[in-house]
Amino acid sequence: MKNVSREMKKVSWPRGRELTRYTITVVGTVAFVTVFFALIDLGITELLNLLFE
Repeated sequence: MKNVSREMKKVSWPRGRELTRYTITVVGTVAFVTVFFALIDLGITELLNLLFE
């Protein structure tokens, strides 16, 4: 545990503005990927429904 505590003191933590920017980037990326895969899933589902009905 002493080594962990020593290493944690060396960590450079992001400041407020930097943290906000990183958070917005992550949330935006997750939202984009979610919508992308939802649309792909919807398209594949519709395609399969057309083929097998």
